[in-house]
Amino acid sequence: MGRLCIIYRPSPEVDRWIPGDRWVRPLARRLIRGRPRPSGLDKVFLNLCLGLDRLGIRYTANPRFNSLKSGDRVGVLGRGRSGLEGYDRPDPVLAGIGLMTHPSEWPTLFEDYPVACYLQHSEWAAAPYRKAFGERCPTWPVGIDTQHWAPRVQTRDKPVDFLIYDKLHWDVHVLTQTLLDPLIAEISRRGMSHRLIRYGAYNPGSFRAELDQCKAAIFLSSHESEGIACLEAMAAGVPVLAWDPGTCLDPARFAWGEPEIPSTSVPFFDVRCGRTFRDAVAFQTKLDEFLEALNGNRLRPRDYIMEHLTVEKCSQAFVDLIKCHLGDW
Repeated sequence: MGRLCIIYRPSPEVDRWIPGDRWVRPLARRLIRGRPRPSGLDKVFLNLCLGLDRLGIRYTANPRFNSLKSGDRVGVLGRGRSGLEGYDRPDPVLAGIGLMTHPSEWPTLFEDYPVACYLQHSEWAAAPYRKAFGERCPTWPVGIDTQHWAPRVQTRDKPVDFLIYDKLHWDVHVLTQTLLDPLIAEISRRGMSHRLIRYGAYNPGSFRAELDQCKAAIFLSSHESEGIACLEAMAAGVPVLAWDPGTCLDPARFAWGEPEIPSTSVPFFDVRCGRTFRDAVAFQTKLDEFLEALNGNRLRPRDYIMEHLTVEKCSQAFVDLIKCHLGDW
């Protein structure tokens, strides 16, 4: 009888400065920075497994390729091409999310390995892959742990008006001047308080603590294939006002040959979750609309998460994709 096998390989360390330093650098990082924070792709693997555990679905995590047997159903999440490196069986696999950033980086994926389909989290992120690979690219969002990210403090009891989540990646200096600074100035002009947290500069515990202190969140990210941190805030009952410029700003898009890629920073979102704005000018109007809905108690972001994006529902959806594309086991 076959098994459900979930394989996730972080990017392998490589020598950077001197031969052999790939063995030393991880130890040095841990001594200096402490325990590493889970990345977005780490959370995809961890939350998928958590959902399977809660559903009581048996699986094998990270078996070696040479231990796989006929009848096993294999999902490879991976990080970069190394995720599939060494797979030499004829049996098809389900692959994604992070083997590449754009299909132009691996146009021969389906010829190089027996990949049945390649996953992306959301529709806009899947669109370039479908142009390259056809309809073999379904969407699958990973779930949010709604038990951990549950509301712990009533909104009316929180002392801070806004948590600003700064995930500005490109043209940071310009965007700080044209977006972040005017946004903070407008909030301050209205007599509202805020806290600022920067992507990559916090641990999950401090993010959780900030959500307990803040009535609402402002997310500044140009685009997200899913946006796990934003969804965690929503699961915790924190409404979101999100910057959504509507186009991918990654400078690598020119090398990909796609200078215009329609995108969104909130691919999983509706009016229950909050509001979006395109730029600093639109922010003022949308802030009024957002505050009216917030003060009128009309925002229910956790309801959206519970309806669409629990770990249980999304892990079951992963199993359904495995069965659809690879067969039952």
